[in-house]
Amino acid sequence: MTLQEYVDFIKFQLTGGVLELEISDDAIGNAVKIALKEVQRYIDTTKLITVPYASCIDLKDFKCSSIVKVYRTEGYTGDAGTDGFIEGSAIDPMYVQRWMAFSAGGTMYNLNNYLLNYMSYNTLLQMRNTTTTDMAFKIDKTADKLYINAGYDYPKSVTLEYVPIYDTVDEVTSDYWIDILERYSLAITKTILGRIRTRYTQSNALWTQDGERMLEEGNNELSALREILRTNSTLFYPVD
Repeated sequence: MTLQEYVDFIKFQLTGGVLELEISDDAIGNAVKIALKEVQRYIDTTKLITVPYASCIDLKDFKCSSIVKVYRTEGYTGDAGTDGFIEGSAIDPMYVQRWMAFSAGGTMYNLNNYLLNYMSYNTLLQMRNTTTTDMAFKIDKTADKLYINAGYDYPKSVTLEYVPIYDTVDEVTSDYWIDILERYSLAITKTILGRIRTRYTQSNALWTQDGERMLEEGNNELSALREILRTNSTLFYPVD
């Protein structure tokens, strides 16, 4: 949804397309921006991006709230190319031995001997992962640096799973968070209107404003939304 769509939604909810509001569209748009700023810290929708590998990656100008996970783009057996063959430098030895064991010159002796070598190979990997965890990472928020550890070899590229920073509401595409932003923006706008309409009181008027009720509704809705976000928050992402 665009910012104008949020504004139109709020205006219709408060006026029904009949009444007029005391505040402008720009003021309502500012209420939507305030809602995004407060909800942003709870948004846990992630994105993926593949970048060239480096032990230290500069995150400057990279709009990232936190890094969730770092993945290798190639496994032990590499990636399958367009011709169907396995490509990549890290080849699983069992993949090679499968052809050796069942080819014309293969024997059970070769297979048994290779199994022992394969067990040694796995033991070596376990030892490496014991002393150093593959794709372990740490973020230096002060210097905007991401440090990545490669346990057994250096891949050409890695995939980062991260929580983005949203500059505008247009960038929010999750239906759940769009709904939260709509309700949050509406509640903030109600509190603004409530304060405006209760700024002055008319003692001898034939009619009264609904400022007190509007202010109460807005505050109650904000409290309920904040409690929902607090109790439903599952953010355990490393930010240090």
